[in-house]
Amino acid sequence: MVPLAPRIDSRLVAALARIDDRRLPIAETNRRLGRVAAELGLVKPSYEQVRVIVHALRRAKCDPSVGSLLLDLALRTRSPQEILEVLAGIR
Repeated sequence: MVPLAPRIDSRLVAALARIDDRRLPIAETNRRLGRVAAELGLVKPSYEQVRVIVHALRRAKCDPSVGSLLLDLALRTRSPQEILEVLAGIR
């Protein structure tokens, strides 16, 4: 049997997309994601998993979708004002 890594919870992938900052090393993003995972009561993904996802997210970086903005609003990770600014094209 081939060992497989566990799937990363979609909430952590969404959080990773929000907290990634290209100006900071991926190791710092990994530490921040670890705090988010702890707050949500989830297992922290490995650094390697985080690195692979960050690189994929950075390659596919585009404007946030309406769905992700609504998720941010529901999870209170963005203020309603920030979301309106994104939708209006100000940010």
